[in-house]
Amino acid sequence: MNSLFAPHTLGSLTLGNRIVMAPMTRSRRPDHIPDADTADYYRQRAGAGLIITEGVFVSPEAQGYSHVPGLWTDEQAAGWAGVTEAVHGAGGRVFAQLWHVGRVSHSSLQPGGAAPVGPSALRAQAQVWIGDAGFADADTPRPLRTDEIPRLIADFADAAARAARSGFDGVELHGAHGFLFEQFLNAHVNDRTDRYGGSVENRARFLLETLDALADRIGSHRVGVRLSPFTLANDLPVDDSTEDLYAYLAQQLTGRALAYVHLSDLHLSGGSDISEDFLKTFRHNYDGTVLLAGGLDRARAEYLLNAGLVDFAVFGRPFIANPDLVERLRDDLPLATPDPATFYGGGTEGYTDYPRR
Repeated sequence: MNSLFAPHTLGSLTLGNRIVMAPMTRSRRPDHIPDADTADYYRQRAGAGLIITEGVFVSPEAQGYSHVPGLWTDEQAAGWAGVTEAVHGAGGRVFAQLWHVGRVSHSSLQPGGAAPVGPSALRAQAQVWIGDAGFADADTPRPLRTDEIPRLIADFADAAARAARSGFDGVELHGAHGFLFEQFLNAHVNDRTDRYGGSVENRARFLLETLDALADRIGSHRVGVRLSPFTLANDLPVDDSTEDLYAYLAQQLTGRALAYVHLSDLHLSGGSDISEDFLKTFRHNYDGTVLLAGGLDRARAEYLLNAGLVDFAVFGRPFIANPDLVERLRDDLPLATPDPATFYGGGTEGYTDYPRR
């Protein structure tokens, strides 16, 4: 029987267990620079086999939520170096999640008050958090020109290089949850007629080209990608081509020798959005490491692991209130419940003050 709690390899890394801490936005940095509290927060949770950080914006244009750290300046990279040093000092491993929200943004968060960008001019029926002003409706985006896409790819590659210099063990490309890359993947949000729109192959091109750029910059074994098949997050319409799209992506990702594919099941349908049949098909088409996030507990994680459907189990909210989550799961101890009022913004309350058992 495979164990959640035994060491396991991930690419060139040996991880202490198969439990991964999910990326979770906490909106604690109004200056976009990680600080000592950021380092303490991640250090406390270094018992996870792998930590994937909160989404990290790769450019000012990538922003869609206030008080989120970035990786577009050397000062930000220096802040993250303090985080990676803290995690490594506690025996952990950590990847940075690289993020661009695309159309899920507001002009007040954009350089010069410009419109956000996306594959098309279709506005998302979604809300974004803009700090003291609270939540606001996303603005109508302007479609990216074909000749602009290499610039965005370069933003991701530059952020990956800064992440590597900051001591991160790797990076995860956020291709999920209705943000920029999934907007290109969805046939209803992406109405382009250029090489990035139309067919499954064209809609997947931006994601795959970006992954190749990251691999070229820091090595494919240090690059993961997060995907969320079937999600309706951030106003993504149901797409009848989803099965074909993800079969194609799985086949294309097989040859790229990535660190992993991270599948995220948001349960927005009221139940699991990612079925076991889908996992079986994805594993048939993709021969690499698979992570799964979404509503897992110990029993479900162990079942999926022993069925060969996943290689690592990803936990999100339980890590907020349980910095020692791995030990609590291992010893079948009760879990503390996080306070949603302190999820976003604020200081150390609800961030670094949850006790260990």
